[in-house]
Amino acid sequence: MSRIGRLPVPLDKGVKAAVAQGTIKVEGPKGKLQMPIPEGFAVEIEAERLTVKRSGDTQDERSRHGLVRKLIANMAAGVSKGFTRVLEINGVGYRAEVKGSNINFALGYSHPIVYQLPPGVTAKIEKQVTITLESADRQLLGTVAAQIRELRPPEPYKGKGIKYSDETIRRKAGKAAAGAAAS
Repeated sequence: MSRIGRLPVPLDKGVKAAVAQGTIKVEGPKGKLQMPIPEGFAVEIEAERLTVKRSGDTQDERSRHGLVRKLIANMAAGVSKGFTRVLEINGVGYRAEVKGSNINFALGYSHPIVYQLPPGVTAKIEKQVTITLESADRQLLGTVAAQIRELRPPEPYKGKGIKYSDETIRRKAGKAAAGAAAS
């Protein structure tokens, strides 16, 4: 049996879970999330715990058992505590500001970029260069963070662009440094 899949998913106080018609719904102080339960799996609700069971022992079911359990665990953690992702903007004149559910970026292009946040994701900006994204849905949060980073990925020569706060940009030597090293 899957080592991760057999672990129970603990539910924090204030978090309710329900299984109906092949869908699991989790509700808590940070919001509501739902997910269809894949075929071949069942979710049992016990006192303050969820357990994921698989019906068979095929290779496909064994390989997805831990995944299904982790997705449900992420839902339970998201509606109780929420998830955050921090992005940093590096570059002279590069900045961002929030207006409602839009983020306005100045990223060195000839025009400003307006990014529409999807429902369920909120953004806070500190000092115009640090973006903190918050959401109960971990998958949606990662997608939004990746889309924002893609607006101006960090370049390896000066490090200008949008990067994750925990990301390390591998720097390269420029032409002048490469020519001086060869002599």
